[in-house]
Amino acid sequence: MASVKNPQILALNELGQSVWYDNLSRDVLRSGELRSLIDQGVSGLTSNPTIFKQAIADTNNYDDDMRSEALRSLDAEALCEELMVKDVAAAADLLRPIYDATNAGDGYASIEVSPYLASDANGTVEAALRLWKKLNRPNIMIKIPATPECIPAIKRTLEHGINVNVTLIFSDAVYRDVAEAYISALETRVARGEEVRAVSSVASFFVSRVDAIVEKSFDELLKGGKVAAEKKDLFFGKVGVANSKLAYESFESLFGGDRFKKLQEKGARVQRPLWASTGTKNPVFKAVMYVEELAGRDTVNTMPPATVKALIAGAAIAPKLHAGLESAKQLVSAVNSMGIGFDVLLKDLQVAGVKSFADSYKELIGSIEKKRAMV
Repeated sequence: MASVKNPQILALNELGQSVWYDNLSRDVLRSGELRSLIDQGVSGLTSNPTIFKQAIADTNNYDDDMRSEALRSLDAEALCEELMVKDVAAAADLLRPIYDATNAGDGYASIEVSPYLASDANGTVEAALRLWKKLNRPNIMIKIPATPECIPAIKRTLEHGINVNVTLIFSDAVYRDVAEAYISALETRVARGEEVRAVSSVASFFVSRVDAIVEKSFDELLKGGKVAAEKKDLFFGKVGVANSKLAYESFESLFGGDRFKKLQEKGARVQRPLWASTGTKNPVFKAVMYVEELAGRDTVNTMPPATVKALIAGAAIAPKLHAGLESAKQLVSAVNSMGIGFDVLLKDLQVAGVKSFADSYKELIGSIEKKRAMV
């Protein structure tokens, strides 16, 4: 039976945006959930330490693997990696027909290096090489955080011809550093006489967490009597989108210029912005708000289960990403004028994101150690 794309996903695809699923577990694979979503038009998958913590530590779906003779000799971290690799490999195999049909344009599954390596460039590159070799599939992306220490690691990993999903990007300034790392890495490969056609990358720009932290900061100023309550209407539910539009403007400038055109002549692909953290954290917002507002060409939107479900149920899809750029700039300026240090907040978000993933990973490793002690 031929698959039929969901109308909303199809509409996003026609605008030039791919829909990826931000969720992975053994159950998602065994139940046919991922297969069904692919049939409806989902064309990629992302995962992170928090998602794997929920999948492995909070269920018994992996207990048989932990008891297996083949994995018994591994320490907890090595065992954790094997469990993650097994799931990501299965997801990549389901997505492989999309990768082949789009000539490597889509159909990727992502796996993250250990969050403990967020300040270790050499360790990050070593982990990326190990995961890439172990998975041995062209439609894998290795997720590396855009921390100051890991920007050089991103470049070095790309120079090896390894696909990279750069994660935890919150500001336009960091986004531009990430794009520079990608372009520079491809230039290095060309200078060495190496192919760039099959090298793919996305830059994961986080959205909803920006709105959440700005709201929190505003409320703190409000309690201190430093800002008027009515000013909240100026930015409520708008800053995450505005911030993303600034990054998209940079994307178009960097990848539409003469420098990248020279790489395109060699077959290079643009590094697509990927909108991450697109589930609304505030219940008063429409579930597909960040989907509708960030629909545009040469992008990816990776969505958690609730957002995908809401999208499939219905959404008003139109090319909104280009609209309101000047308003976006004015909004960010207005937020700063209220006494909300926007740039500082965005740096704090990256630090908090690294810590959150590291905490989930630590919890996951501890859970694996406890479970192994019981079998």
